[in-house]
Amino acid sequence: MKKTKTPSRYQRNALAPGLIAAAALFVAPALLDSSWFTVVRFIVAILALIVASFAYQERQLWWVPVFAVIAVAWNPVLPIPAEGVLWTAAQPAAAIIFLVAGATIKRERA
Repeated sequence: MKKTKTPSRYQRNALAPGLIAAAALFVAPALLDSSWFTVVRFIVAILALIVASFAYQERQLWWVPVFAVIAVAWNPVLPIPAEGVLWTAAQPAAAIIFLVAGATIKRERA
């Protein structure tokens, strides 16, 4: 007898952008001194705004300022001159924030 799967009660719209941003951020320390880091900045800034939008839609407003800060810090248009150990450590820290937000920002299915 085959069991039928019960669909999840929740959908996590922020999970996919969170996973993509986390992957980019985990690779980022290796790219800090290359021109590819600009691509990482674009990816992270755009996905931070997308995750902030999902958080706002789900009324989890405490995430919005967190991702606003990430979007500004990784902004490729007017980059903040950041370097050193603190900036290198900020990459995986932001990745973890994206993963936690992606897992916790959820909407109940209709």
